[in-house]
Amino acid sequence: MLKKTLACTIAIAALMAAGPAMADTKDKKIALSNNYAGNSWRQAMLKSWDKVTKQAVADGVVAAADPFTTSENQVTEQAAQIQNLILQGYNAIVVNAASPDALNGVIKQACDAGIVVVSFDGIVTEPCAWRIAVDFEKMGASEVEYLAKKMPEGGNLLEIRGLAGVFVDDAISKGINEEVKKNPQFKIVGSVHGDWAQEVAQKAVAGILPSLPEIKAVVTQGGDGYGAAQAFAAAGRPTPTIIMGNRQDELQWWKEQKDKNGYETMSVSIAPGVSTLAFWVAQQILDGKDVPKDLTVPFLRIDQDTLEQNLATTEKGGVANVEYSQADAQKVIAGK
Repeated sequence: MLKKTLACTIAIAALMAAGPAMADTKDKKIALSNNYAGNSWRQAMLKSWDKVTKQAVADGVVAAADPFTTSENQVTEQAAQIQNLILQGYNAIVVNAASPDALNGVIKQACDAGIVVVSFDGIVTEPCAWRIAVDFEKMGASEVEYLAKKMPEGGNLLEIRGLAGVFVDDAISKGINEEVKKNPQFKIVGSVHGDWAQEVAQKAVAGILPSLPEIKAVVTQGGDGYGAAQAFAAAGRPTPTIIMGNRQDELQWWKEQKDKNGYETMSVSIAPGVSTLAFWVAQQILDGKDVPKDLTVPFLRIDQDTLEQNLATTEKGGVANVEYSQADAQKVIAGK
């Protein structure tokens, strides 16, 4: 009896030494609150979420991982949506936010209700939430850095921005403009909003082109490169160097021009699969892991020599992508 008691004591001590047991997430429910779905990047993001989370539910990792999308990037609509998710008893809410700060009140309500909130892409500033972001300012700056090497003589630039009022649009534009200040041989002579959508960008560029001087390059945010190329062609103007945003139509057009006349550019964007990283980060937090409040992931860049391999793995109408596993999330959390 004494031996049994001693053995149990040793076993319990060993378990305690190993650290606290992790929570079981098989009964936990995670929701995605997405503010906008009106372009190919957002559609790819939702498709990645669906693919990875359905498998996680099937594997018994979580009980549910339901996506909800607002119609027109409205803060009030998304706030109401998140309030509904709180009432529906979700254990974690993953958020692609319409505003970095306008949702902070409802985010705080969720945290106060014991709900884990993880924001990504469109991140929030509420301290109780976690944030997964690309350095969007650096991404914007990288476009001008590339152009400075390609055309050291400089020239006039057209800037195509994203969705007005969204953190991502402001951050990328800031990076572009700050880098132009460091390279005064370039001058931004026009700026339009393309909403990260090819059709919108084409119409916006077509509208401003008649008032612009010669354009040497177009700096963009993604989803707008092919539209810009179409607008320049329709106006009968020389095609400038257009920075692309990893969309399949942009990469296909670039490949055709490259084969035809050696056209050179680069392409950069955040991978839509970042939604799957946000899912796994939420799951890890629910599982009791100690996760830093701010996590950074690299942007996905495609250069002249990697165009073909990336185009080959990007589905028609889609976006060059990376999807994340639980193991990937654990590496990001660990800073690896």
